[in-house]
Amino acid sequence: RLAAMEGAPESGSSAPGSAEPAGSARGPEELPPEESEGCARPLQAAPKKLCGYLSKFGGKGPIRGWKSRWFFYDERKCHLYYSRTAQDANPLGSIDLSSAIFDCKADAEEGTFEINTPSRVMTLKAATKQVMLYWLQQLQMKRWEFHNSPPAPEAALAGNGPALHLELGQEEAELEEFLCPVKTPTGLVGTAAALQPVPAMPLALQNISLKHLGTEIQNTMHNIRSNKQAQGTGHGPPGEESPQSGEPQREEQPLAPDPSTPGEEPADSPKPAPKSSLTTNLIQKAKRQNNTFPLFSEGLMRNRTAQEKVVALEQQVLMLTKELKSQKELVKILHKALEAAQQEKRASSAYLAAAEDKDRLELVRHKVRQIAELSRRVEALEQERESLAHTAGLRERQVQELQQHVRLLMDKNQAKQQVICQLSEKVTRDFVHPPDRPSVPPDAADRDFLSQQERLEHLKDDMEAYRTQNRFLNSEIHQVTKIWRKVAEKEKALLMKCAYLQARNCQVESKYLAGLRRLQEAVGDEASECVELLRQLTQEALQWEAGEASDGVEMSPISEYDEYGFLRVPDYEVEDLKLLAKIQALEVHSRHLLSLEAVERPLRERWAALAELVPSAELKQLLRAGVPHEHRPRVWRWLVHRRTQHLHAPGCYQELLSRSQASKHPAARQIELDLNRTFPNNKHFTCPTSGFPDKLRRVLLAFSWQNPTIGYCQGLNRLAAIALLVLDEEESAFWCLVAIVETIMPPDYYSKTLMASQVDQRVLQDLCSEKLPRLMAHLGQHHVDLSLITFNWFLVVFADSLISDILFRVWDAFLYEGTKVVFRYALAIFKYNEEEILRLQDGLEIYQYLRLFTKTICNSRKLMNIAFNDMNPFSMKQLQQLRRAHRERLESELRELERLKAEYLQRRASRGRAVPEGCASEDEGDGDA
Repeated sequence: RLAAMEGAPESGSSAPGSAEPAGSARGPEELPPEESEGCARPLQAAPKKLCGYLSKFGGKGPIRGWKSRWFFYDERKCHLYYSRTAQDANPLGSIDLSSAIFDCKADAEEGTFEINTPSRVMTLKAATKQVMLYWLQQLQMKRWEFHNSPPAPEAALAGNGPALHLELGQEEAELEEFLCPVKTPTGLVGTAAALQPVPAMPLALQNISLKHLGTEIQNTMHNIRSNKQAQGTGHGPPGEESPQSGEPQREEQPLAPDPSTPGEEPADSPKPAPKSSLTTNLIQKAKRQNNTFPLFSEGLMRNRTAQEKVVALEQQVLMLTKELKSQKELVKILHKALEAAQQEKRASSAYLAAAEDKDRLELVRHKVRQIAELSRRVEALEQERESLAHTAGLRERQVQELQQHVRLLMDKNQAKQQVICQLSEKVTRDFVHPPDRPSVPPDAADRDFLSQQERLEHLKDDMEAYRTQNRFLNSEIHQVTKIWRKVAEKEKALLMKCAYLQARNCQVESKYLAGLRRLQEAVGDEASECVELLRQLTQEALQWEAGEASDGVEMSPISEYDEYGFLRVPDYEVEDLKLLAKIQALEVHSRHLLSLEAVERPLRERWAALAELVPSAELKQLLRAGVPHEHRPRVWRWLVHRRTQHLHAPGCYQELLSRSQASKHPAARQIELDLNRTFPNNKHFTCPTSGFPDKLRRVLLAFSWQNPTIGYCQGLNRLAAIALLVLDEEESAFWCLVAIVETIMPPDYYSKTLMASQVDQRVLQDLCSEKLPRLMAHLGQHHVDLSLITFNWFLVVFADSLISDILFRVWDAFLYEGTKVVFRYALAIFKYNEEEILRLQDGLEIYQYLRLFTKTICNSRKLMNIAFNDMNPFSMKQLQQLRRAHRERLESELRELERLKAEYLQRRASRGRAVPEGCASEDEGDGDA
């Protein structure tokens, strides 16, 4: 059920009669069954104001029951106000319809319906069923109009009127599919209803609201004063005044005098009026009988044709006014944008023109204040998003409750229809083929037949009532669902805006840190005070996260560790490296936030739609783009099983563990030494209470028994650790290591000679010469050997080189496509930083840069695009040919080295026999050296 907040009584709020008209919104209308020959034909236009008398069930104690109330809808707030009479100045209360649902029960009293809110259920009753359906459909349309209206008056003046009317027309047409429009009840709704007598109550006190006694007294005094003024001047107040300022007299007995009520004049004893035209006498008589004001009576006597023309002109003027205001707003926005650009230009000029460091520092402090202001805005948007998420959750629960209620009603309706059909068939059979029974007097037979006919009519009426109820509930479910979707879209838009502001905050913070670093480099050792101040500002920037956490306000969206436990900002000893790492982390998070909606969310949806993984071109592209964190364990298990299904045997891993416990492997000592050196920047391998080191030890020992040819090689610990971080299970990580070493990598890749690894280094140099000739010429000029840098890349598949966000994307494609991915990314890394390397003109400086430059790569999308697009063509056939050629050449070189070694040993042995014994040790020492 759709919830609604019931407003507290607002004695100072505008009276129901003073609300703005509903404009051109037209409520749905329906013809009664006896007149519904075609519900699609044009009907009478709805009144501009949704108002009228309804009975409201409420009260306490002996006066609990139905109370007559004047209801009036306020479009500005989407509130339904109610008061005792149409002339009351202050409402008794209001109902917030923006999140309300409406219900009508077929088994309730005729004309009864409900407005459900979170705090209470308002039970109302209309005079007839037609009036009830009219109110329900009008309330639905008003609620929909409010949810589709612009959020602010300025936005409403921006030319959205035609689009809003178009949406309302579409919604009206959709509602007509469920329930035919109800014809406007004449004289029972709208401003004309105020001319009608107040519905009579059995007791005078029953209609008084004791809960809002103060408001009742205010309304009574206001009506008495207005009535005295009207009597003193001989006419009502001016037409500009609210139609709610009359005296609430004779509301219990409006058509007859009540002498028991003090101070009340008989309704049918008007004062003698001066002789005038018949029209004037009728208007004055209507005023006296109904306590209304000239606003209603004069409106009823106007010429409708002239009124329509005036309305059309007013709408045209309104549209022109809206257009003018929108143009003014556009000019204001452009002026503000121009002023902001000029201010930014002045700030940049002032920074460049500043002669002293104090002026520059002042500009830096100004930027700090701007960052703080932006952070406060982000915090406010976060709170707004949480509020909207809470509201959306409430709406969703209410929709679920409503759907459950509808299902129960549909089941009940179906059961009743079956009973009706059975009874109808039985009545028909008894009427056509009456059973053999004793003769019954004609009068008794007639009475029996008439009673059956009466029962049948009652059943038909009940069936029609349930059908009407079912159609209305379907329309209510349809509209509530659309409102919920709109709220979800608004929440999504706010989330996107919040992500964008967070990304901008990260970018500004990154630029601020980069500016501090450059300023610190520019200052040097010239001014010790400036250097100390810059160092202090740098320390504060690096410690922002800790300060915000202690204040209880999370201004920075970057956490200390990523989802796999790696430190986002490693704790370098050199402050400059730590500052660069913080700048890089901010840039990575900024890119992630900006691509969240455009790239990451569609990618997650595509992965969620893949129920079964099958090798295909689509899967290949998805793996290259990267697997989302929540789907990566499932995908990696499938990739590993695809590689090792011919090696996998049940219980194999447990058997290997038993062997490692029974006897100590020769590589156990080296494994134990490498455990403490595995990923020192990952909390899972550095925390004393973590179980990952023990898991890693068991996986490596099991593999050393699984493959005795290799046993253990330095670098396998990092491969197994990456598998453990993703798969979390020892056995799955073990088979992942087996898949990499025995099926993906070439043979002898991790052997004692590392033959295949050396071959790949020569293949990489050939590919670099082909794809990156400028870079290779530059490195050759400065005698830089790439294999000193890239050898470890290939041995551990970039485990120590790339940041975790890019590393796992590389592994996603590597486990599917094989070693070709490693070559692609190695070439892409050099291409990514080619210009920076070309600017370096010293061999030692190039080596220092190549040791750390992989950690500066933060744009994973750009790197992926270079690897799989810019490096094409890149065929596996070419890679295999290069490997064969270089392997033959390397084997030939090794054979030549073995031959030279044998010759050397032979010469040394012959020389050892010919040289005297005293010189032998000296020669041997030279040979060893």
